[in-house]
Amino acid sequence: MNVTLAKTAGFCYGVRRAVELAEKVAQSGKPCVMLGSIIHNDYVVDHLKKQGMGQVMTPEEVPEGSAVLIRSHGEAKAVYDQLTDRGIEIIDATCPSVKRIHKLVQEAEEQGRQPVIVGLPTHPEVMAIAGWCRSPVVLKDAEALMEWLREDPGRREMPLSFVFQTTSTRSTWKKCEEFAKKECTNAELFDTICNATAQRQSEAQKLAAESDVMVVIGDHKSSNTRHLAELCKQQCGRVYWIEQASELPLTELAEAACVGITAGASTPGWIIKEVKTNMSNEIKMEIEESFAEMLEKSIKTLNTGDKVIGTVVAITPTDIQVDLGTKHAGYVALSEFSDDPAVKADEVLKVGDQIEVLVMRVNDGEGVVTLSKKRLDANKNWEEIEAAKEEKAVIEAVIREENKGGVVANYKGIRVFIPASQTGLRRNEPMTGMVGSTVRMHITEVNRSRRRVVGSIRSVSGEERAAKSKAVWDSIEVGKQYAGTVKSLTSYGAFVDIGGVDGMVHISELSWSRIKHPSEVVAVGDPVDVYVIKYDPEKKKISLGMKDPNENPWETFLKKCSVGDTATVKVVKLMSFGAFAEVVPGVDGLIHISQIADHRVEKPEDELKEGDVVEVKITDINLETKKVSLSRRAVLQGAAAEDEE
Repeated sequence: MNVTLAKTAGFCYGVRRAVELAEKVAQSGKPCVMLGSIIHNDYVVDHLKKQGMGQVMTPEEVPEGSAVLIRSHGEAKAVYDQLTDRGIEIIDATCPSVKRIHKLVQEAEEQGRQPVIVGLPTHPEVMAIAGWCRSPVVLKDAEALMEWLREDPGRREMPLSFVFQTTSTRSTWKKCEEFAKKECTNAELFDTICNATAQRQSEAQKLAAESDVMVVIGDHKSSNTRHLAELCKQQCGRVYWIEQASELPLTELAEAACVGITAGASTPGWIIKEVKTNMSNEIKMEIEESFAEMLEKSIKTLNTGDKVIGTVVAITPTDIQVDLGTKHAGYVALSEFSDDPAVKADEVLKVGDQIEVLVMRVNDGEGVVTLSKKRLDANKNWEEIEAAKEEKAVIEAVIREENKGGVVANYKGIRVFIPASQTGLRRNEPMTGMVGSTVRMHITEVNRSRRRVVGSIRSVSGEERAAKSKAVWDSIEVGKQYAGTVKSLTSYGAFVDIGGVDGMVHISELSWSRIKHPSEVVAVGDPVDVYVIKYDPEKKKISLGMKDPNENPWETFLKKCSVGDTATVKVVKLMSFGAFAEVVPGVDGLIHISQIADHRVEKPEDELKEGDVVEVKITDINLETKKVSLSRRAVLQGAAAEDEE
């Protein structure tokens, strides 16, 4: 017979911590009683009773002068208050994962949210969680959630905070999550399922699928073990749920080639060993080894300052829960995840990822380890930034704020000050627009002891611009086209960056139409297509054009108009010697002062004003100088002659 024991079988860290704490109290000789069963396993409870630990079922039964041990499932807040009022010493063996749920529902209610607890309503853990809020809603599963929301459609709009019994299945969590996100407009879900439970369930299912027979060990009162048995039955046709080795169906097992064994979180190691030993004589186990010794060997110690690698088991709005493979629950507060406020844990991490962290504080009393990722990263990041200065390397960072003398960037949690003179902006140009942008820079000064770092964007942009400028001048030629960006405007034109070099587009080359200012056509920052009209390498000057030759208005004008034609024109500008009028968009003609009227005119404005639409006769077209002569007088005289006739 091939017997395989699941790696995750037996005590989880929360149960192990509770039993270890009870063992120590019992061995100390201090008068102490368990309030209820410390865990769901009668054999463990009997074991502790034999060592002198008493048991009561209600707070009122706790004798005066005796301490009380709170079970791993936890108790309601009212129980703590009652015991405290009586002056009774409380030894809290509540699982840290459960303790965290107490805090979540309490804070949710303080924030005006409705706590929703998903789990078995009669389970001690769920009853304890419900006792940490005034008006809890307890639902068995996703189906119960659906029904609860259907009963009152208004509940969909309520601010709901969901927590889950630590021994719930992942399928329950997924169904609730999908339904809540779909139906509820203001719901937050906390994945409070214990990672040890999830791992145990996953491994048990895999082992059951590979085995002829599956043995599940655990107390029949344990919901954790019941879930294991149910999951195994989905994968294996023969599953036996037993509490101890004497219940093994040895005759049935003898026929099996492969037998898998798993155990609930409340099943002690000595029962698992006894079961496995009875099934396979090839495996020699020292049953004489005491329970306390087995506990001691299974506990991995942690010390402040240790670097450890753990597995992310949950990401909440306040912290990251990390499984360190010990009796402790590890937590990284979001403030200890990264110095960069823009970094969001749930965007760079997911459940199941490995994470290296630094142990900041070990609280054996609560079974909690405070961890930090940003402090572990800090030394590495300082070494990187010092190397960047020595090697004159270019680094990228995000501008986070503007101050009086410049801007401040964040490089992996390290503040880098960039003086205004090194930002690359012109004098007095606002720096506000840089905030939030990613920039490339050199590090010019590093003082780790003073935590001072200075950078320069200008030095990088200067080098890059020089290289681009050389590339442009090496390949420039008349007629060559470039995709550029408008850098600045003047009254006479626009300066355009064509990739490291600025060229000037004269106002007359911006548009075929007459414009008074470049801002009528372009704005600073606009992308534009330009072509080279002429350039001077010695003076480093480039004249550019933007007018599309294919849209030359003269071509349109010559197709539509000839000398002698009468045209309707619009007066666009008055001069002392006459008036300019638009014949077609982009082509203007001159109405000389002598041709404005059929009588003597002292000033053009006596007869015309800008915007007037008048009839004129085209009297001359000079293709070489692209000038058009117009006469309003000829039209007026012709009209007068017709009237006379």
